[in-house]
Amino acid sequence: MSKRDYYDVLGVTKNASEAEIKKAYRRLAMKYHPDRNTGDKAAAAEKNFKAVKEAYEILSDAQKRSAYDQFGHAGVDPSMGPGHAGSGDFSDIFGEVFGDIFGGGRGGGSKVNRGDDLGYNLELSLEDAVAGKTVKIKVPTKVTCKTCGGSGAKPGSQPTTCGTCGGTGQVRMQQGFFSVQQTCPSCHGKGFTINDPCKACHGRGWVQETKTLSVKVPPGVDTGDRIRLAGEGEAGANGGSPGDLYVQVSVKPHPIFTREDSHLYCEMPICFTTAALGGETEVPTLGGQIKLKIPEGTQTGKMFRIRGKGVKPVRGGPQGDLLCKVVVETPVKLTAKQRRLIEDLDQLLADDGSKHTPHSHGWLGRVRDFVGL
Repeated sequence: MSKRDYYDVLGVTKNASEAEIKKAYRRLAMKYHPDRNTGDKAAAAEKNFKAVKEAYEILSDAQKRSAYDQFGHAGVDPSMGPGHAGSGDFSDIFGEVFGDIFGGGRGGGSKVNRGDDLGYNLELSLEDAVAGKTVKIKVPTKVTCKTCGGSGAKPGSQPTTCGTCGGTGQVRMQQGFFSVQQTCPSCHGKGFTINDPCKACHGRGWVQETKTLSVKVPPGVDTGDRIRLAGEGEAGANGGSPGDLYVQVSVKPHPIFTREDSHLYCEMPICFTTAALGGETEVPTLGGQIKLKIPEGTQTGKMFRIRGKGVKPVRGGPQGDLLCKVVVETPVKLTAKQRRLIEDLDQLLADDGSKHTPHSHGWLGRVRDFVGL
C-alpha cells in the first residue's frame, strides 16, 4: 500500500513555510496524542500520530524536504540505501546507481565516512518546557570500538590490503569494447581485509552501547522544536567523525492550559451569583495562583487577559499572556428552598422587563423577525 503524501498528512500546501508546517504539526499532534484518545479511538489515533510525526520529521528538515520534493518517498526511505535523506544528497544517489558503470563508485579504498545522525523523542510537561531544565536521557548508539580503535583488527595486528583490488575497493572487468568497474567482491569496497578480527567488535570497528547524556532544555521550547547535540550520533566508518543527535521535543497535554505560540489559554468556571454580583476568584498560573476581579454582570465567554503570565519564547521576544475564558456554571441539585428563591428571583426579573437580560430579549426579537411573527 502506497504511503500518503507528507503534505497531505499535515494538511499544508507544498509551498508552506516552516512556521506553517510547525503549526500544523502541533495542532495534529495534540489532536491524535495517545493521552487524548482512549478506548475504540486509541488504535486509529496512534496510527495517525505516527504518520503526522513522520511527516513532520521530513518536512521540518530542509535537506530531507528537498530530497522528498525531488524524489518523493524514495528520497527519504532508509531502505533505498545510502542516498536517503539525512545521510547524503543527490550526488550520493547518482554515485550509488551509476558508479559501478562509470567508475565513480563509492567503494574507493578505506573511505572515511561521517557517522549517521540519530533522533530521540523527548516528552516534557508544559511546566518543564516553559521553565527549561536539564534532562538525562539514555541513547542506544554505535560507538568506535576502544579495543581496536575502530580498525576492526585484533590489537597488535593490522588490516591487510585486499589482494583482489589492491586496496582500491573496485575491480575492472573488460566486456567487449567496454571496461566496467565494479565493487570488489572480496573486500566489498573497503579496500582491505581483516584476517584476525577484534574480539570485542567482531571486526566491525564499532560496538553497540547505551550512552547517558545530559540535555539542557532551554526555557520556552514547544512541540516540534529540536535540540542538536553535536558529535553524539553514531560512530563514523574508518575513523570518520561521528554524527549528531537531534532531540525532538514533544510537550504533553496539560490538564488546565493549552498553548498557542507564547500565550496560554484556560477555561475558568464561576458560579452564577459571582457572575451576576461580581467578586473575586483565584486563577491558576504556572507561577502560582493569583486573584482576579470579576465585574458584576459577567457573561459566559468573557475573556480576561492576564499580561505576562504566558511563555517567554525560546527564540526571543516578549513574554506572552494568560487568557482565561469565563464559563458561568448553572447550579444543579437544588433544594426546595433554593428552587423557590430562584423562582422568586425569576419573577422579579420578569416584572422589570428586559433591562436585566438585554441579550436574551434582543435575540428573541431577532427570532420573531426571522420567522415573521
